[in-house]
Amino acid sequence: MLRRLSVTITVAILFSSSLTLAQSKKPQQPDKFPPSPLEITTPDPLLPNLTDKQPLTLQEQQRLAVALDLLNQDAAAKLQAGNKVAAFETWNRELRLRRFLGSLAEVQALSRVGAIAWNENDRQQVQYITQRLQAIQKQTQSQKTVDIPLLRSLGEAYQKVRSPKPALEVYNQVLAAERQQQDAAAVVQTLKTIGELHLAWFEYPQAANVYEELLSLDSGDRLNQLAYLQQLAYIYEQSKQPQQTINTLNKLAAIYTNENNLTEIPELKLAIGDNYQSLGQTDPNLLREAFNNYQEAYTTAWQLQQYARAGEALQNLIGLYRSQGQIEEALQASQILVETQERAVNFYGVMQAYDQIGQMYVERKNYPQALTAFQKGLELAQQLKHEEAYFTQQIEKLPKANF
Repeated sequence: MLRRLSVTITVAILFSSSLTLAQSKKPQQPDKFPPSPLEITTPDPLLPNLTDKQPLTLQEQQRLAVALDLLNQDAAAKLQAGNKVAAFETWNRELRLRRFLGSLAEVQALSRVGAIAWNENDRQQVQYITQRLQAIQKQTQSQKTVDIPLLRSLGEAYQKVRSPKPALEVYNQVLAAERQQQDAAAVVQTLKTIGELHLAWFEYPQAANVYEELLSLDSGDRLNQLAYLQQLAYIYEQSKQPQQTINTLNKLAAIYTNENNLTEIPELKLAIGDNYQSLGQTDPNLLREAFNNYQEAYTTAWQLQQYARAGEALQNLIGLYRSQGQIEEALQASQILVETQERAVNFYGVMQAYDQIGQMYVERKNYPQALTAFQKGLELAQQLKHEEAYFTQQIEKLPKANF
């Protein structure tokens, strides 16, 4: 019994000792990420001996700028020779030293090298540059005055490394400062940049807000008005907002009509018709508006001898007629389509029009007329050496007893 007790105490002491040892031993720290090469503080031979962090004199800055331009050229040559690692080592040295020439010079260099890193698909280098840009941005936020040129340069640099969110933050800060200064021209320019950035990242609601504001601010410039409206039409089309698209396209059409510039009208009316047809899926009453716009597109295009565009409008009209069961009207429009495609010298279009006519006559069980249409289609198919078997098959499918 005594022996057994002694063994138990010994085991308890051993267990307690091992537990204490385990608790006292610090867990191993995971390997840290290597520091950014842009944050290395080793003295560089290109820098003069600086004491008390005094700034470089103007002459020293000029000498350093020349030396850094040479480093940039050296890095570019290394990259050209296929030595990517050495190239970015040289560029990183240049970037470390650029900060001694001021924040603007550094950001401009970061922007240049960031674009190269992105094109070379060097994600690590892009990350180093982005982190440095963020550090500079943080510094600007603590300053009492807004340095607009520096912020603009920051925004451009963020764009080069595909960081849209911080870029927008910077540009919105610039925009706020320009509004405060009541600099109307600068506000318009910054809004354009913000709008383009939203568009590039498919942020359509935000882009629409920007271009609507531009439209209201820059109302005196016709070319700008047209550009903003075209962008808005594209944005609303992409974001599936047919009514907004129609409103915008109508504004464009009104400008061109007031100037008696009808060249663009057929394309605009076609697009308006398409959007009304889309709305007509839930509200059939709007199909009349689709019809009216297609008809206007056809009439204007014919007057302008835009026969290809006129053919497109007719094709859309025929589709509408057929969807509403108005086959007689669709047939009449198809006969006009044949002439239109002939004037457009679009023989494939003529062939397809005859096929369409033939199919509609088949629907009406008017087989002799269908035969005539398919035969004309076959003649063209033989000339074009295209779809001959198809038209032959359509003719053979017709009931022979009806001829």
